[in-house]
Amino acid sequence: MPPNSTIDLSAAHGLPKEASHQLHQMEQALRKHWRLGQNMILCWAPDPNGLLTLVVPHYFLGNFTALDSASEHLLDNERFIRDVIGGSRLKTNEQIFSIAKRLGVSTSFIKLDEPLGDDAALLRAADAVISSYGIGYVESRAVVLFDIAEFSLYSPFEQASQLNSLSYSMNSAYNKLHREGVDVNFARTTTGDGYYVWNRDVGPFPDLDLLSFLLLVLIDNAAARREASGHTVPVIRSAYHIGSHYELFQAEGVNPTVFSYIVGDVTIKLARMLAQAEAGQVLIGDFNAALPDRPGLSDANGFVRAAIDELKELPKLNIAGSPLQGFELRSGSCGSSAPRAQRIVDKHGLEQTATNLEFSVRNGDETLLLGVPTQ
Repeated sequence: MPPNSTIDLSAAHGLPKEASHQLHQMEQALRKHWRLGQNMILCWAPDPNGLLTLVVPHYFLGNFTALDSASEHLLDNERFIRDVIGGSRLKTNEQIFSIAKRLGVSTSFIKLDEPLGDDAALLRAADAVISSYGIGYVESRAVVLFDIAEFSLYSPFEQASQLNSLSYSMNSAYNKLHREGVDVNFARTTTGDGYYVWNRDVGPFPDLDLLSFLLLVLIDNAAARREASGHTVPVIRSAYHIGSHYELFQAEGVNPTVFSYIVGDVTIKLARMLAQAEAGQVLIGDFNAALPDRPGLSDANGFVRAAIDELKELPKLNIAGSPLQGFELRSGSCGSSAPRAQRIVDKHGLEQTATNLEFSVRNGDETLLLGVPTQ
């Protein structure tokens, strides 16, 4: 079976086993049009005899959105593409032809021995498979960047140990939250000396859960450094922001991988936020993303307070066998009564705003300090 296992997809969507055969057969047909990543599938619609699709070369979207800057259609083109590839790629026949006309391309028909039919669950599973053969756009999603301080100064073995330690802290945080009923369906991609991490689920509550996840990873990392010797546990700097991004699946051999990569406004801002950050520093971006059940908590300060409240409400949460309690935001920190935003100017002279996060938490008989003092 290919890496993006259709057996797993059919099971995940509550489909019978025979559905995996239909999805696998569809995927074999898709690969012929995908051509090792030469082409991408923008969108699709079911057909009584197969699939109606829009297949374009991988460079098409770049050309379409990079018209002469004097063109009045430049911004319209980019907005149009984002609408097409944002969310589900499943369209109606009428929508497919309308999109094709706007792009100036022809539709493609892919014949299937076993058409998908109109079962909603099967169509959702098919859409998940087809999405990995193209590029997606997400208007708003929380993303975390973990960066290991002084990574290049350590030996290869120490670097491997530190990456493994950070990965364990993420897995440990996930398991602890899961046991308490908070599911963070997190994905990650490496930066070489750290990770971009995001919640596969989209929405304000998944965004908040990712912030709770970040706080717990920081606490787990601090507890591990308390017990470690040598340079096996990293000192990390981290940042959290909510923004837009594109999502793509890289080619691996003859298949797209099951692992996606993200790039866009949110990842660019995270990288710039941490470019001059101190070891151990935690920065929260300048964003607005309202929480439906918490009026007034729409900015970074509100999110931090809501995330700490969420962790406080998990009574069995513990690190190294000891409970977590006594969360306290330090003066000037994001989420405190008088947060002090800071202006960040990167090496290109580009400016943005972020707020430093510094807090303490009691872990058993000890108090862990997270972040660095606000300047």
